[in-house]
Amino acid sequence: MFSLEQIREAHSKVKSGADFPGYIQDLKLLGIANYETFVTDGHTTYKGANDYSIDSPAKYERLQVADISNETQFVSDLKAHQQGKTNYPRFCSDCAKSGIEKWVVDITTMTCTYYDKAENEILIEKIPR
Repeated sequence: MFSLEQIREAHSKVKSGADFPGYIQDLKLLGIANYETFVTDGHTTYKGANDYSIDSPAKYERLQVADISNETQFVSDLKAHQQGKTNYPRFCSDCAKSGIEKWVVDITTMTCTYYDKAENEILIEKIPR
C-alpha cells in the first residue's frame, strides 16, 4: 500500500513535463496502477492492487473548465509543457482553457488519456519509458 507522503516525495522531483516519465516509474515502484487527476482543483485519485485507492486534496484554487474543448490549442500547450516551457500550475490553467477536465494515467499500459467535460477522449498518448 502506498501513502500520500510517498506520492508527494515522488512528485517533488518533478519540475516540468519533461520529468513526467521518471515520475511515472516512481509511482509504478510504489504499486500504483493508475490515477485520475481533475483539472478543476488538482485533486487526484490513485489506485493500486486489491481495490486500494487514496485521494489527494485539492492543490489550487478552483479553475473553470471550458465547456467546449479546443484540441489544437491543448496539444500545443501540452507539447510546450512536455518540453519544460511551462510549470504544472500553468499547464493546469491551459488545460482548463482548452476544455480538458481530467486525465487518466494507466501505468500498466503506459498511457495518459485526456478527457473533456463530456467524457470524450481528446488525446491518448504513450508515456515514454
